[in-house]
Amino acid sequence: MTAGVCGLALAATLTAPAQAHDQGSGGGKTPHWELKDSGTDVRFRGLSAVSRNTAWLAGSKGTVLRTADGGRNWRNVSPPGAAELEFRDIEAFDGRRAVVLAIGEGEASRVFRTEDGGATWTESFRNTDAKAFYDCITFFDSRHGLAMSDPVDGKFRILSTRDGGRSWKVLPSAGMPAAQTGEAGFAASGQCLVSSGPRDVWLATGGAARARVLHSSDRGLTWTATDTPIPAGDPARGVFAVAFRDRTHGIAVGGDYRADQASPQAAATSRDGGRTWTTAGTPPPAYRSGVTWLPHSRTSALAVGPTGTDLTTDGGRTWRTLETGSYDTVDCTPDRACWASGEKGRVARLER
Repeated sequence: MTAGVCGLALAATLTAPAQAHDQGSGGGKTPHWELKDSGTDVRFRGLSAVSRNTAWLAGSKGTVLRTADGGRNWRNVSPPGAAELEFRDIEAFDGRRAVVLAIGEGEASRVFRTEDGGATWTESFRNTDAKAFYDCITFFDSRHGLAMSDPVDGKFRILSTRDGGRSWKVLPSAGMPAAQTGEAGFAASGQCLVSSGPRDVWLATGGAARARVLHSSDRGLTWTATDTPIPAGDPARGVFAVAFRDRTHGIAVGGDYRADQASPQAAATSRDGGRTWTTAGTPPPAYRSGVTWLPHSRTSALAVGPTGTDLTTDGGRTWRTLETGSYDTVDCTPDRACWASGEKGRVARLER
């Protein structure tokens, strides 16, 4: 089965008429999130899915977990002495190599790296600028990656690595547009900074008059900023996550994270690499913090948030709700597995 046919088959399964989740060996099954027991109650906003069997979680209280058996067992591989840190993003290359980001003001923002499945960790970056607050990281390949901080002296700050996260340096800010008053990234799902291909990267913002997506085609040296139709004008509103299936086709999700506030126009799409954005005709019904394209699909994606999971099969133009469970972030893998994680230790794998 080709990659494209695999993606179509998965999307078709997701949109099939609902049946009982499990009707016995002879019954059908509808696609649903199957919860896995993480053995903890921390909130996992950081998720990196490697395959159907292997996934990494990063969360509060300095917690990092790893599974190698599809979520049946989770090993606590947290860096020693990290209990006071808030891990919000993790990027794993395989079952042994991963880079995790801790967020916060000043020295609370740190990066750790492991090469042995979390048995040992090396702290490869500690922020020393009291004005910086790092939110997200992304990797183009196993060597080249970026991390982003909220604006420092009026511009978003970009950190770069060329050796897989072993060392980092701040990139020059000359190619970064000025930030709006109050503009920042949301460290809600590890998806406020995402890449596609060897050089393209996008940065999602909120908290200001306009919710924007910034794009760089040279690994973070120069950027262009574009307004999106996702509601802004308040510190709680904006673009919380973006996903690009290639350097052209993207989806942005967000809204207002406050539970008592509506989030109309909570999703938008781009077909030109983020230069322009169009509001979804039928958006998710509420704020969404995470989004990912289904593997090998040109038209299907999942979005998640505290009130549910939504599916699009037309490139983000229309969405429908699959489930109402709470998740913060979502990630899919080349072997057609999708994972989600969130509050109270919740982690699940999509089962069909």
